[in-house]
Amino acid sequence: MDADENLPRRKDDLVVQLGKQDLDPLSVEELGERIALLESEIARCKSKIQRAVNHRASADALFKR
Repeated sequence: MDADENLPRRKDDLVVQLGKQDLDPLSVEELGERIALLESEIARCKSKIQRAVNHRASADALFKR
């Protein structure tokens, strides 16, 4: 667990702003593009998590010998 996990999000956090954005003015096409972008970002985050987990496991294995 990171020390930053328990800290409140900043008021200018882009994720918070994104969640507050009014979707009514967006067309179906724009909403589809938004979903594709968000899915891409989710995949990028999952990849980063997996790299971090693998790195940690490698370090743990190295120091447990």
